[in-house]
Amino acid sequence: MAELRSGTIPLFKFAGVDVFLHWTWFVVAVYEISDRSGRYSGLIWYVTEYLALFFIVLMHEYGHALACRQVGGTANRIVLWPLGGVAFVSPPQRPGATLWSIAAGPLVNVALAPILFAVVRMGRIAGMPAAMPDSFALLRSLFYINLGLLLFNLLPIYPLDGGQIVRSLLWYVLGRARSLMVATVLGFAGVAGLIALAVWLGEFWFGVLAVFILLNCWQGLRHALALSRIAKLPRREGYACPSCGAGPPTGAIWRCSNCTHAFDTFESQAVCPLCRTQFSTTACFDCGTAHPLGQWVAPGASVAPALRA
Repeated sequence: MAELRSGTIPLFKFAGVDVFLHWTWFVVAVYEISDRSGRYSGLIWYVTEYLALFFIVLMHEYGHALACRQVGGTANRIVLWPLGGVAFVSPPQRPGATLWSIAAGPLVNVALAPILFAVVRMGRIAGMPAAMPDSFALLRSLFYINLGLLLFNLLPIYPLDGGQIVRSLLWYVLGRARSLMVATVLGFAGVAGLIALAVWLGEFWFGVLAVFILLNCWQGLRHALALSRIAKLPRREGYACPSCGAGPPTGAIWRCSNCTHAFDTFESQAVCPLCRTQFSTTACFDCGTAHPLGQWVAPGASVAPALRA
């Protein structure tokens, strides 16, 4: 989702998470608000509904971010854009941690659903439909917006929350790479259905969303294939990731950020053989964390590594 990292406007920072707004949000907001008619008596109500929609989306994304940080992951950025929001989360590479980080988003909508339902119900009893029709229509719309977001996100289509929840559950049985492979294959089938539905309904933005999901599903498949290849590599003895305990693979699979040359960081002592760039940390392909090379010695191992400069 690198395309969402550029062209953003900083809004605020709350609970250690920076919130950004993509510039395309304004363009689509003007189009969507001006295209709506018949539900409210004035433009201000359409603007309020649109802003409330993204407030619910923001709460959903904060659910992901705070849950990720709760399990020891990294989550410090949320981007709101025309098709919703994206929380850039990096949970520890364990199925339980990933499952909680993903499930916490929809759980926010689950918690909001009875609250909004109760507010709408009390408003109806209080006579709001007749006395304050615009306010009541707004409350009712928010209830259905929240419900729609919940149901859509729970579709088992990767990378939607539902698809990632399925992947996390499969992870317990199939492992990291194979679970992602299955989830993305199911995702392609789901995306085909979404694209067909968008064409049938004639919904342009729904089609754009389907294409966005398709692209991310393709990225997920490529990642799954890469994980499968790495999992088959032999492991270097005497070394272990300080975070997850996994031994590092043997081979030229680390890539220099300066010249893009692939090399084995344990063979070259964290120095790129081509451009001689020295790296202060080495990333683990199993859990995603990075540590100085000297911390990778396995507990109890007596390693006199054949590292060469």
